[in-house]
Parts: sequence; structure tokens; C-alpha cells
Amino acid sequence: MAKLILTHEVTGLGEPGDVVEVKDGYARNFLIPRSLATPWTKGAEADINAIRKARKSREIASLDEAKALADSLSAKPVTVTANAGPGGRLFGAVTTADIAGAVAAAGGPSVDKRKIELGQSIKATGDYTVAIRLHPEVSAKIDVKVVAG
Repeated sequence: MAKLILTHEVTGLGEPGDVVEVKDGYARNFLIPRSLATPWTKGAEADINAIRKARKSREIASLDEAKALADSLSAKPVTVTANAGPGGRLFGAVTTADIAGAVAAAGGPSVDKRKIELGQSIKATGDYTVAIRLHPEVSAKIDVKVVAG
């Protein structure tokens, strides 16, 4: 088992700054090459504190603010324009960055693309529901309409 410090949020594993133990292959082949984690050392406590401090500054401070933001996001449908073929099949896929940009363009708040969770790849035009994690206890569901452009 490898002991690591997470530098980014990993779904199902932990938040940035958390110390986790994972299997060696998962650490060596997935987490470390993608810069999602760094090896744990005794001197890494300062790094952990810096990561946690940065996370706290970016995180929405209160639960009430997160709930209000979730309500405002859920009320606004978002439209994403993508290149599509004649059958409605997209050339490529709609990414979380595309959705974050569409939310901002629709007048919503700026949303971190890493907080957006796609249930499935969006590779065709149509209506989709996407979850955005705003706070550890609050998740907003938004309606995304993908149209050919």
C-alpha cells in the first residue's frame, strides 16, 4: 500500500490535502502521473496545510450560501452549442469545461469544471441532467440542452 497526499479532489477517495492509502499500482499508474497526488513524506505536513488552506479559500464558506447557489443554478437551463452531424451525433463530446462556460454565459456564477459530474459522455444533441458539487453536503442538478451549431 502506498501512502499519498491528494493534490486534487478524487471522487470516492478524498479531497485535496487528505492523506490516503491506496494500492501501489493505482498510485503509480493513475494518481501520480495525472498529478492528482504526491508521495507522502514526514516533511509534507507543511504541504498538506498549504493545500487545505488554499481549498478553504476557494470553497463556498457556508452551507446556506451553497444551498442558495444550488437553487439559482437549478432554475436556469443551460444551452451548449456543439458541432454535430446530420443525425444529431456530435463531432467529439461536450466536456465539463464547455458546461462551465455555458453556465457563466447564461448569467450564472463561475463554476469549477472539476466540480461538474457527468453521468455519461455527452455525444449527441438533446437534453441532459448534470450534477455540480458546490459543497461537500450540497449538489445542484442543472438541465443542459445540447444543440447543433
